Amino acid sequence: MGTALVYHEDMTEARLLWEDPECEIESPERLTTALERLQQRGLEQRCLRLAAREASEAELGLVHSPEYVALLRGTQALGTRELQALSRQYDAIYFHPSTFHCARLAAGAGLQLVDAVLTGAVHNGFALVRPPGHHSQRAAANGFCVFNNVALAAKHAQEKHGLHRILIVDWDVHHGQGIQYTFEDDPSILYFSWHRYEHGRFWPYLRESNADTVGQGQGRGFTVNLPWNQVGMGNADYVAAFLHVLLPVAFEFDPELVLVAAGFDSAIGDPEGQMQATPECFAHLTQLLQVLAGGRVCAVLEGGYHLESLSQSVCMMVQALLGDPAPPLSGPMVPHHSALESIQSVRAAQAPHWTSLQQEGPVPVPSPSNYSPEGRPSTLLPGGSEFKTAAAQAAAALSSLLDQLCLQPTPPVRTAVALTSLGAGLVLPPDVLCEEGSAPQEEMQAWARLHEALAKDEALTALGKVLYLLDGILDGQVSSGITDTPAPAAAATLDVAIRRGLSQGAQRLLCVAVGQLDRPSDLADDGRNLWLNIRGKEAAALSTFHVSVPLPATTGGFLNCVLALVLPLAYGFQPDLVLLALGPAHGLQDAQAALLAALLRVPAGGRVLALVDAVS
Repeated sequence: MGTALVYHEDMTEARLLWEDPECEIESPERLTTALERLQQRGLEQRCLRLAAREASEAELGLVHSPEYVALLRGTQALGTRELQALSRQYDAIYFHPSTFHCARLAAGAGLQLVDAVLTGAVHNGFALVRPPGHHSQRAAANGFCVFNNVALAAKHAQEKHGLHRILIVDWDVHHGQGIQYTFEDDPSILYFSWHRYEHGRFWPYLRESNADTVGQGQGRGFTVNLPWNQVGMGNADYVAAFLHVLLPVAFEFDPELVLVAAGFDSAIGDPEGQMQATPECFAHLTQLLQVLAGGRVCAVLEGGYHLESLSQSVCMMVQALLGDPAPPLSGPMVPHHSALESIQSVRAAQAPHWTSLQQEGPVPVPSPSNYSPEGRPSTLLPGGSEFKTAAAQAAAALSSLLDQLCLQPTPPVRTAVALTSLGAGLVLPPDVLCEEGSAPQEEMQAWARLHEALAKDEALTALGKVLYLLDGILDGQVSSGITDTPAPAAAATLDVAIRRGLSQGAQRLLCVAVGQLDRPSDLADDGRNLWLNIRGKEAAALSTFHVSVPLPATTGGFLNCVLALVLPLAYGFQPDLVLLALGPAHGLQDAQAALLAALLRVPAGGRVLALVDAVS
C-alpha cells in the first residue's frame, strides 16, 4: 500500500510545429523536467512506477462524443498545415500527429491510477501526464486540453467501481470549466475549483466561473467556485480557502475518493497565474486532503509552465503522498483582504446547500493567528496596487526561494507508541513502532522533583516514556508519538513536556489541551508557547498566547472548531512541535481525537506528541 507514479515517455512526443506564443509554453519539457527532479530527489524510486496505458475509445466515450473522438483519431494522418488549420478552430489549442496517442495515454493514466487505488494495489498516487485535461469538453478541445483526464477518471470510478461520492479538487490557476460542465447536475460529484478570475477579466472569461454558480438541478451545491480577484495570492490564502470552504464541505460530503486536478500554474513564478504560493504549500494541501476518503487521493497533472516551480511543486506533492512531513510554510500566515472577500462570497453562495457553512458572520480569522515566525503579531498584508508588479517580483523571489529550499530528512520512524497501561495485546499497524525505551532514571527523577504528582512509580514510568519520545522527535529520529499518563499526573506530565521541549530546541511549541488541564501558572508568556485549551463554558482569549474554547457537543461543531479556530491558530503560530494532551474528562470520541492529531501533524511538519489519559 504505497504511492503510484504513472507515466509514459510517449507523452513527450507531441509538440508545437509552428510559431504560437500562446501555446508554446505547453511543452514536453514540462514532463521531463518534473520526472528528472523526482529522480534526483529519490522520490520516483520510492513509488510504484506504472507505465500509462491508452484509454480505449469506449472509455473516452464516458465524457466525449463519438464524433469528437473520431475527429481526434483523424489528426494522426494530417500534415502540418492541416493541423494548424484545425487548431485555429479551438481556443488555445495545437495538434500534432502524436496528439491522439499522447492524449489517450494521459486519459488512460488517470484510469489506471484510479484502478490501482480502488483495488488496494496502492494507497494513493500521481499521474504525470500531458496534454492536460480540465478545460476539455464533450466535443471540444480547449486551453491545451484534449481529453478531460480527471472527468474521465471520475466517470470510470463511478461506472467500474460503483462509487457514489467523489470529490474533485482543482487547484489549477484556471477554471476547469470542462469538469464543471460534465458534472454540474450530478450530486455524486463535488467539484471545487479555485482560479484566477479578476471579476471575469481573466481567461476563460466565463460568467459561470464566479462564486454564485453552484450547479444545476439535483447538482445545486455540488459545484464550488472560489474566484481569486487579484494576483499575488499565497500560502495563507490557499490554506484559508481549504480551512474555511473546501474542508468543511468535504467532510460533510464524506467522499469515497479524492481526485486532484493538480495544476501548478497556481505556484510562485508561473507566468500564467502570477501567484505567490510556494512549492511546499502543495505538500500541506495534499496532507489536508489525505484525511478524507481514507487517504485515497489520486492526483493528475494539469497546468504549470515555469519548469522549476512546476518540478519543485510536483516533488512536494509526491513527497506528501509518500507520507513525508511537510516543510514549514514561509511568510506571514495572514490572508489578503481580497481572498477573505472571495472566501466569504463562496460561503454565502453555498450556505443554503451545506450545514457546515450555515454560521452567521464573516470568516473567522482569530487575532492570535496573526503571528510572525518569531512569535510577534503581524498585520494584514495590503491587497492593492503592489500586486501589479507581482510577476516581476516573483521571478527574483522564486530564484532565492528555490536556492534555499531543501527537503528536510524524513525521520526513520514515522510514528512511535510507548504505553504503560494499554500496551498488552495491542496490535499496531506495520509502520508504527512499539517503543520500549525510557529516559535515564536520574533525568526522570530530576524533572519529577518539580511536581509531587510525579513521585509515584506509575507516574514516573509514564514520564520516562514521554521524555524518551519527546527527545526522539526533537532529535529527528521519530516524526510523531503517542504515550499515556495516569490521570492524577496528567497536568504535571504535560508541564514537564512543555518545559523539556522548549529547553531542548523547540522554538515554537503549540499545546492543545483537551479536558481538565490548566495552563501552568508560571509558564512564560514569551511567544514561544501557544496554549489552546478545548474545554470550558465559553471562548476566551485570556492572553495573546492563551486561548480557551468550549468543546462542541456535536461532531459538526467539533469539525467547525478544528477548521475555523484550531488550525488557523496553528498555521498562524507555525509551531515546530505540537503537544496534544487528552486529559481527564476530555470528552472526545476516538475518531475525533485521531482526526485532530492527523490535522495537527500538517502545520507542525509531522511533529506531534499525543499524551493520552491512561483511563481514556
